[in-house]
Amino acid sequence: VQLQASGGGLVQTGGSLRLSCAASGFTLDYYAIAWFRQAPGKEREGVSCIALRDRITYYAEFAKGRFTISSDNAANTVYLHMNSLKPEDTGVYYCAAGPLYVNWVVASEYGYWGQGTQVTVSS
Repeated sequence: VQLQASGGGLVQTGGSLRLSCAASGFTLDYYAIAWFRQAPGKEREGVSCIALRDRITYYAEFAKGRFTISSDNAANTVYLHMNSLKPEDTGVYYCAAGPLYVNWVVASEYGYWGQGTQVTVSS
């Protein structure tokens, strides 16, 4: 089982990025896939989650209206579309896989993690 996160980069305030989380070794349909982020000196925090079978989505308050999580089941990939980026969105973004009905904001609920992709938003 592997998760490969990609798509990070350096953008200016107000810019957009699309992060990808490609899964291999398992089928997304039976999992919840979440994005977490961690800024320097801060704890890892949940950004968004999608329960693939029912397509139920969850968002942190700071992500609502700006970020959209989606999936391409045929490609076994989950995306995080991030718009109107702010400097406080800077951090390493990780994707994680866990049980379908996970308490999505709790990092310890997830058994599989990708390696992280750096997002830097300049002011």
